[in-house]
Amino acid sequence: MELAFIPSPSRGVLNLGPIPLRGYAFCIIIGVFVAVWLGNRRWVARGGRPGTVADIAVWAVPFGLVGGRLYHVITDYQLYFSEGRDWVDAFKIWEGGLGIWGAIAFGALGAWIGARRMGVPMPAYADAVAPGIALAQAIGRWGNWFNQELYGKATDLPWAVEITSSADGRVPGTYHPTFLYESLWCVGVAVLVIWADRRFKLGHGRAFALYVAAYCAGRFWIEYMRVDEAHHILGLRLNNWTALFVFLLAVVYMVLSARMRPGREQVVEPGTESSDGDAGDDAKDDSDAGSTDADAVSEKTDAGPQDEEDGTEKDVKDVKGVKDGADSAKKG
Repeated sequence: MELAFIPSPSRGVLNLGPIPLRGYAFCIIIGVFVAVWLGNRRWVARGGRPGTVADIAVWAVPFGLVGGRLYHVITDYQLYFSEGRDWVDAFKIWEGGLGIWGAIAFGALGAWIGARRMGVPMPAYADAVAPGIALAQAIGRWGNWFNQELYGKATDLPWAVEITSSADGRVPGTYHPTFLYESLWCVGVAVLVIWADRRFKLGHGRAFALYVAAYCAGRFWIEYMRVDEAHHILGLRLNNWTALFVFLLAVVYMVLSARMRPGREQVVEPGTESSDGDAGDDAKDDSDAGSTDADAVSEKTDAGPQDEEDGTEKDVKDVKGVKDGADSAKKG
């Protein structure tokens, strides 16, 4: 008999009259709001305009949801297209099933479209929203708790999650709460990226790459603990291979980016200045130069009347000299 465990909710939906409020969808919505809020704060701190993150998120979020669902349906097609399954369920996103790899890939595509329309450099935008995305994932994972899914091996640890549903082949019991492990890991990733960004002034997409690498490192061992049905390649789950491959890509990007484009962007949005003060210093230099030019013009203006007086005096002397010469010639 277990002394303690994390109980699962008896149901994952709460009906507010005719409107069903599903826990999975609610967690995703809250996660999106947190990501936009934190991303906006970081964007403004970098010198961007308030509201730009939300404007681009209007493109990124729908693309991310579509991409996440596509990845899940393609990699777990047997859940929707095998014998006895209804393919219409593939569209029921509220019942769970979003692949983070597809969500990030398609979300990045949507963000690129939005950023391009606004003239914003995509790497700078990605750096700003990276910690927020990690927090959104941390919140979104609790949607799996509402749906009693994505748990690990059986355990009697006091923080085990109790599964009571027997649908889709589930066996009631207590299991490792892999949703909780990943949620806590994502919070740690967000903290890591914020700290590293402040400490090393990460730019040109390196903060986002750090988020990707750190998340993949945690996802690898968490994925290894899961017991839900999945495709295997050489003894490892498909998501393990994906995490390893994406981790290597992120690390390579960080190394090459640091060599080719060191430092951080001075201006992240057209018409704005860098929060680091680089553009501000340039503006100050321009102002000083302008002041110097103005002083020079002023000095020249002040000297003008004196020069004019000297020139007039010289002209009078020249005229007098010509007159004396003419008188001499007459007398001669």
